[in-house]
Amino acid sequence: MFRKALTRYLLVWLTLTCVLAFFWEDIHFLENVWDPFKISARFTQVLISIAMLVIGSLLPLEEIRQVARDWPKIIGGTATQFITMPLLAFAAAELFGLDKPYYIGMILVGCVPGAMASNLLTMIGRGNVSYSVGLTTSSTLLSPLMVPFLLKFFLKEDLPVDFSEMALTLLLTVVCPVIVGFTLSRLSSLWKRCADFSGESIGNIVIIWIIAAVVGANRHTFDSSVLVLILPLLLINIGGYFGGWLGGKILRIDYRMRRALMIEVGMQNAGLGAFLARNYFQDTPQTALCCALYTFGCMFTGIILVQIFRALTSPEDQPSGDSSTGEGTSGTGT
Repeated sequence: MFRKALTRYLLVWLTLTCVLAFFWEDIHFLENVWDPFKISARFTQVLISIAMLVIGSLLPLEEIRQVARDWPKIIGGTATQFITMPLLAFAAAELFGLDKPYYIGMILVGCVPGAMASNLLTMIGRGNVSYSVGLTTSSTLLSPLMVPFLLKFFLKEDLPVDFSEMALTLLLTVVCPVIVGFTLSRLSSLWKRCADFSGESIGNIVIIWIIAAVVGANRHTFDSSVLVLILPLLLINIGGYFGGWLGGKILRIDYRMRRALMIEVGMQNAGLGAFLARNYFQDTPQTALCCALYTFGCMFTGIILVQIFRALTSPEDQPSGDSSTGEGTSGTGT
């Protein structure tokens, strides 16, 4: 009952939690209560690692085998993401003439890998979760190399960032927990049973909390100037969905894989972007603001998109026995 309510009303829980995080200090009876969102923001790296651990724990072995069999489609989809999103971010930043902190933030939004909720939304939207898992796994494993490279390529100028250190941070925060979770599920039947039973719920709660923590940590940087970010961020997000659809057409994949690719490309792991912004661009706190807005925005539009997908597809159209229908399939993603 709890798991179904959490998934069905995900947009409601996300909105309420983010609103609470934003207005926490303005609520009279909470003014002397410790702020859980600000405190959580200090542990964003840990929260991201927990979400990655859950994802790895929920990855079925057959998913990995299918990814290996469909490697050309995985490579094509991953290439679509790492080409489309940075180019869209660069175009949006240039088109709207953003100041340097916001400019860097936009590029960072476009360079991080897929969002942690992509597998969940693919499942809700009756897309191909196996393909979605393959895409998130691929982009996650490549992120320690691709994110620093893309940032350096698009920002060009010298920045106070040690890109090798950033690559190591991504490796330890994102890649290693996935490998550990997957290994534990293979070695321990108890761990696997616990992951299958509660992993999806834990992953969803952690994802919502990461987004709320990012909002809470940046509440004081929100002012009227952030209005200039709405249109460029929306351009990146909607353009990403369209880019995923176009990439699917070029790759000639079926409509369920195409849905997975649309969601994967349009939803970026901006929570990870906010963490990187706070750690490597401390002199420009506005940089993290772009990521904070995108974490909420892409989740909001993604939930609306998958509800449209559900309305366009009857349950009978989903093949029986597909891993995208099962409770035990990875319900969360990067």
